[in-house]
Parts: sequence; C-alpha cells; structure tokens
Amino acid sequence: MKNLTLILASKSPRRQSLIAGLSIPCKVVSYEVEENFDATDSPSEIARKLALKKAAHYPDVLADDEVLLTADTLVYIDKTVLNKPNTEEEAFGMLKQICGRTHSVYTGVCLKSTSQEISFSEESLVTCKNLSNEEIWHYIKNYQPLDKAGSYGIQDWFGYTAVEKIEGCYYNIMGLPLSKIYDALKKFNL
Repeated sequence: MKNLTLILASKSPRRQSLIAGLSIPCKVVSYEVEENFDATDSPSEIARKLALKKAAHYPDVLADDEVLLTADTLVYIDKTVLNKPNTEEEAFGMLKQICGRTHSVYTGVCLKSTSQEISFSEESLVTCKNLSNEEIWHYIKNYQPLDKAGSYGIQDWFGYTAVEKIEGCYYNIMGLPLSKIYDALKKFNL
C-alpha cells in the first residue's frame, strides 16, 4: 500500500483519528450528502447503501493512486434505525431506548478507486445497562451526543459507564471497522 493515498470523506473526528492509526497516507475531505434511505432495506444494506451514496457524490476526480473511503454508521433496535438525533430530547429518547438492552451498530463502508469499488457493512452488538434519567441528562449536557448515531460514543462517558458487553469489532462502533478496511485496501492494486 506504499503507492496508495487514502481520501477519507468524513467530518467525524473519531473516524479521522481511527484512520490515522493505519499509517497510510491520508487526506480528509468533507461534503454534504443527504442521508435518506429505503426503510424496507435491512440495516446492513441501509448502512452499505449510504456509504455507496456518499462515494457516488464525491465532488472531485480521483487520481490513479487514490482510494476514496466513505462510511455511514447507524444504531438499530426495535426494527428502527437510530441515526444522529436532531435535539437533546430526541437524544434522551434514543438513550432511554437502548439502556438496559442489546442493540446493533452497523457501519457501511465503500472503498473506491478509478478502477474498482468494494463495499460492505459490519455489525457489532452492544449491551447497555440501565442509566437513570439524571445520568442520561448528564451525558447529553456534557458530551455532545447530537453528532453521534444512536446519541452516544462508545469511547466516552456513556461507553465507560453504560456499556456492559460488546460482540464484534469495537472500532466498528466508533465508526470504522478498521481490520476489515485494512484487508479490503490490500485488494487495490496500486
């Protein structure tokens, strides 16, 4: 992967930090894409298709040595997709819904070069204990959950205090299934 330059299309500081850990030359870009989806799709397909949609809307032309990485993470519980909340009240409702239960976190990924495209999704299961209303409001007021799918970050106070068990890739819950991405990048003949 010495000749590869990765373009991470993400505003997420968590994704930027994660991808830096792979020691691959990388530049970060951001652009807006409407994240609407077909609710009849499986959550795995919703996440994958949103990543594909973000890749399709990349506003520049890729160079021969570049691979574009787009991703979308969602939380799924009760046959419902929990994306980023719009208000603190919506965040509170999401956190009440996932506390005391197990939910799925799906991250869809698209890797695209001038000659090939690989897309997939990864699922992780997260079991949370119950938190009191006061604890949930403490989290909402102090940890900016409005930019996080499902209203929480596994790597912050909520993860420290509420998450009891994880099945699957921890980094997937943060927003990028790194091991799977690394393996997929090796398939690009650059």
